[in-house]
Amino acid sequence: MIAALLLLLPLPLLLYMAAPRIREMLSSGVCTSPVQLPGKVAVVTGANTGIGKETAKELAKRGARVYLACRDVQKGELVAKEIQTKTGNQQVLVRKLDLADTRSIRAFAQGFLAEEKQLHILINNAGVMMCPYSKTVDGFEMHMGVNHLGHFLLTHLLLEKLKASAPARVVNVSSLAHFLGRLNFHNLQGEKFYNAGLAYCQSKLANVLFTQELARRLKGSGVTTYAVHPGSVNSELTRYSTFMTCMWWLFSCFLKTPEQGAQTSLHCALTEGLERLSGEYFRIPPLLCRQPSLLQEDSTCAAPRNHPHQSRSLGPGGA
Repeated sequence: MIAALLLLLPLPLLLYMAAPRIREMLSSGVCTSPVQLPGKVAVVTGANTGIGKETAKELAKRGARVYLACRDVQKGELVAKEIQTKTGNQQVLVRKLDLADTRSIRAFAQGFLAEEKQLHILINNAGVMMCPYSKTVDGFEMHMGVNHLGHFLLTHLLLEKLKASAPARVVNVSSLAHFLGRLNFHNLQGEKFYNAGLAYCQSKLANVLFTQELARRLKGSGVTTYAVHPGSVNSELTRYSTFMTCMWWLFSCFLKTPEQGAQTSLHCALTEGLERLSGEYFRIPPLLCRQPSLLQEDSTCAAPRNHPHQSRSLGPGGA
């Protein structure tokens, strides 16, 4: 017993020493697209923190007019000023968007459509994770309401503008967790039983299925859409779960930074030649993923593809 404990003693030190290499492996894959965006317009939801903030910063750096669509406008204004200072791009705007309230979503869309003539990039990035049971203003379970239904409505309201601005792209930030998701239509709002983890997984599966169906319906329109897994990122996403916050802190040396986590979204938003891959699910290696829609067999779901294929990846060091 003592011998076993002695053998385990060096383990924390070894993990600490290996952490930089492990993090490098998990964060391999960088968007190296040289595409510049002068004259282009982009909307990023949840852009006042984490992955959304880094995504918006990079789009602004490339010259786009970027809208930070966020619930906390005051925090968004501070982030906008930071991005303007760092990029030299003064076309970084903040607009109120609460994805838990369809009235707020409609108000954002109405204001944007009145303000802008074009929309080239829509990044549905905002999300919640591991929330205690609660509902949106309109009575939807919070994960499904914010992560999927809110973005579904936002995309629908902006769709004609995207079509008119083609070529245009929609990027839906999903998660590897969608593989654990099942769309339970008999308990979609979590009223019969509720598990925060499963609710999150279900909403992320809905993101992937939405991406596939949207791609099918938009075929030939010049608007393409992609679902992405950003990886395990050290961000505020775990703020609703004490357990997940502790786990994130414990393994923080292995987690990606928000800037690294933004690379998959940027890859799908910027890289040329991805049009033929519309509807696909992208992730960072070395994770190996199978066809997302195969996990959802309910015939009431919107048209998952009927042929298996592997999801796409950002290769190490490049897009």
